[in-house]
Amino acid sequence: MPSSSLWLSLTLGAVAGLADYLGGLLLVRRSPSARALRYFVALGAGFMLAAAVLEMIPEGIGLSPRWAPILVLAGYCGVHLLEHTLVPHFHFGEETHHHEFLSAKTSYSVLLGLAAHTFFDGIAIGSGFVLSHWLGWVIFIAVFLHKLPEGFTVASVMLASGRGKVAALNSAMALGATTLLGVLVINLRPHWVHAGLPLSAGVTIYVAATDLVPEINREPGIRMALIFFVGVAVFFLLKLLSPL
Repeated sequence: MPSSSLWLSLTLGAVAGLADYLGGLLLVRRSPSARALRYFVALGAGFMLAAAVLEMIPEGIGLSPRWAPILVLAGYCGVHLLEHTLVPHFHFGEETHHHEFLSAKTSYSVLLGLAAHTFFDGIAIGSGFVLSHWLGWVIFIAVFLHKLPEGFTVASVMLASGRGKVAALNSAMALGATTLLGVLVINLRPHWVHAGLPLSAGVTIYVAATDLVPEINREPGIRMALIFFVGVAVFFLLKLLSPL
């Protein structure tokens, strides 16, 4: 990977990680702007799904026509298995079911599950920049759009389980660190992109379609659904403006 792409991917990985922390900070400080995070959920879900299906999967198949489809499915199924074995039920947004998170063990299990997501967020960003600046930027935008709700969510779970504000902020910071770790791994082993990109595509599809879309469907009215389609439209707009 050229040095310019390497440092750009690391910088953007750090920016995405800081967004996790900012999401946690919005919750801890009870910022009125936190209400707008549900729109990031809808916008991010649409953009992520479009980016994964129309960019990440085709690029992965181009790298490894035989194994990429299997790895996409493995990424999706791996997160599904994790979220239905080690990780208790949670949803993106503020956790109000305090009885589900009475112990530190369950809250840290949620942190573990989200850390798996964020590690592959970093893998995805790093993999994108290994291949092209266009793909790297598209994946970064897809990741960034769901980072604020993600940090907000993990901090909320920590508070609901009785952890303090420091633990809530530290958990959001941990998600940011695992994102940067994923970027660093691909920077150190760029040939792993053949597996890393399709695996992270499967994870991205899971987060968008299985974690985020149900949150959109919980909202009454059509507004959130329309914002989802705005996310898809933004992807196509960027595609039209791309010099490629």
